[in-house]
Amino acid sequence: MKISIIIPVFNKAEYIEACLLSLLRQDFDDFEIVAVDDGSTDRSGEICDRMAQTDRRIRVFHQSNGGVTAARRFGVEQSHGRYIMFVDSDDELLPHALQTMYKTIEETGADEVIGTFKTQTGAVSPIAYQGFIRDVTPLIKSIATNKNRFPVLWAIIFKKEILEGCLHTPREIIEGEDLLMQMKILMKSPQVFFIKDCVYTYSWGIPNTRRYTLELAQKYDKELYETLKPRWKELESAYIFHLLKNYELFLAEQQNDAMRYYRQTITSLPSDISLFHRIVWTLPPSISRHIVYLYKIIIKHKQKGI
Repeated sequence: MKISIIIPVFNKAEYIEACLLSLLRQDFDDFEIVAVDDGSTDRSGEICDRMAQTDRRIRVFHQSNGGVTAARRFGVEQSHGRYIMFVDSDDELLPHALQTMYKTIEETGADEVIGTFKTQTGAVSPIAYQGFIRDVTPLIKSIATNKNRFPVLWAIIFKKEILEGCLHTPREIIEGEDLLMQMKILMKSPQVFFIKDCVYTYSWGIPNTRRYTLELAQKYDKELYETLKPRWKELESAYIFHLLKNYELFLAEQQNDAMRYYRQTITSLPSDISLFHRIVWTLPPSISRHIVYLYKIIIKHKQKGI
């Protein structure tokens, strides 16, 4: 088996059939789909089962809800492929994606190949890098600070062995778990190869009811710290910037307990923190929250066009 495509599925009945069809229509002859129904309460699991009955390339597993990272880990454990790709159940692969990704990783010998993507509205992601990236430190920094302009989990093909030990994020972390996974992989200093081909449709802006609380933020902070710690001298500044962005998030939402926590946690700002963030940090919260709120509106508008 050449490629295993892992799909964690949780309550995406509206999207999962289109997702699976985009995989089955690929012009590639040796792949499997491992769909992990993570305790869905809608018809997602039934739809996967129905489609598996008509195409043996689909294998479906049902388990009680354990979180998206656990579902991905279980999917990888059940996979037979030499290479792994992850697809979210509300997204789709573009035509020729598997052929393109497989050909590139075979020719280059890379540990992971990263493509580009478009949103469901047609906006196309920028080409952030091309070819081999010999030093992955800038990639880790950009992901840790949420400045990456490239995919971190989907639109990527991985050698299966490079994923070992990278799929154990605590289930309580439901935002940014994909970022943590890719950073754990990059901490191994893999061979990373970027291509300009657009291979994936990402469904941007689908609403969810998740609320980012201080408790969840602290769990993420701890996991991020443990991930970056082996190269702390290089990556400490990126970690502090992450904490600063959390402060700004809670500042905009006027979550006072969380603001106080980050005020106590961040004892100093590294020299490479931008003037904008220094101003936000320095000003009284009653003033700086308006600046942050306006900034977030601008960023959200820009993201619609990638």
